Amino acid sequence: MRAMAYRGPFRVRVEEKPDPKILHPNDAIIRVTRAAICGSDIHLYHGLMPDLRVGHTFGHESVGIVEEVGPEVDNLKPGDKVLVPFNICCGFCFFCSRGLYGNCSNSSPNASASAGIYGYSHTCGGYDGGQAQYLRVPFANFGPEKVPEGISDDDALLLTDVVPTGYHAAAMADINEGDSILILGAGPIGIIAARAAWLMGAGRVVVMDHLDYRLDFVASYGPAETINYLHLKDPVVYAKKITGYIGFDAVIDAVGLDAAGNAMQTITGKQLLLQAGSGNALNWAINSCRKGGTVVLIGVYGPPFNLAPIGSVVNKGLTIHANQCPVKRHLPRLYEHVRNGVIKPSEIITHRIPLDDIADGYRIFTSKLEECIKPMVLPNAA
Repeated sequence: MRAMAYRGPFRVRVEEKPDPKILHPNDAIIRVTRAAICGSDIHLYHGLMPDLRVGHTFGHESVGIVEEVGPEVDNLKPGDKVLVPFNICCGFCFFCSRGLYGNCSNSSPNASASAGIYGYSHTCGGYDGGQAQYLRVPFANFGPEKVPEGISDDDALLLTDVVPTGYHAAAMADINEGDSILILGAGPIGIIAARAAWLMGAGRVVVMDHLDYRLDFVASYGPAETINYLHLKDPVVYAKKITGYIGFDAVIDAVGLDAAGNAMQTITGKQLLLQAGSGNALNWAINSCRKGGTVVLIGVYGPPFNLAPIGSVVNKGLTIHANQCPVKRHLPRLYEHVRNGVIKPSEIITHRIPLDDIADGYRIFTSKLEECIKPMVLPNAA
């Protein structure tokens, strides 16, 4: 099969790789019809995740057709159209039994750090991802879901990660009616989090980013007030100023370890790799939140430490919620929202890229060219 392969920081290409095989009785093989490049794939592309090996295939957002199933798979059959949540989860361990599918203890040898995630380095299990023509899906009796009636393939693709993750971020913010919410990052996750915050009862939603085209998009899609922090002397002081010097009730960090905005964080976290990426957004989130408020970390950070003002967390009495989104927990409600037009996931797709052009797709997305919001990958397009 043809598949994207990592060759080192800022270097990916399409290669011929062996077709995936059934390795366990509960496996399935999926012919991928749609995949995507996620903002968190850019962290891999930049070489910021540990134990990322040459030849690894990225991609944790996939929709496809079942080609083959193992002898113990009884809920899927060849020909079924499925969406594949990014969490690789068994469905029966201590964590899965509590709905913590992003913390499954059976899907990754490094389960103390993370559950398995498709295409996300050997830290997350070493599973090849869906930016390829075919994908091996473990725990196929639990993980993948048949695409429901009334859900388009494009919408289904974004229900594998982006929409549930943005929705989960808003849910973790513990929003009370009328609360003020600040979202750092106007990428796909921040855009969905802004829309979901209204569903949770927010009274004010503000999104901060440095790219005007992304801010324009979230201003209409969220909708949200927007701030370009490049125009500010101190974004944290400004965040306090517009809330009467109290701070926001909840702040969502939808950026993670690739955040810009502070030279020291960039040098120590992204160039010298002395911490797990830049902790800039994490610092802004903590400092922009009011005393007794909630900080949500939904952006990707590596397992090692980050420089963070933990004393401010203690003295301000902040609650911090963070986790990989348990996709399957949110899907029933999100299916309803999509069918009813409350959330229209496919509207954030701006680029459709044939697999053979995926190097250009990464270049466009990481360099923020062509007003790219969300790129879709088509493995079998000419």
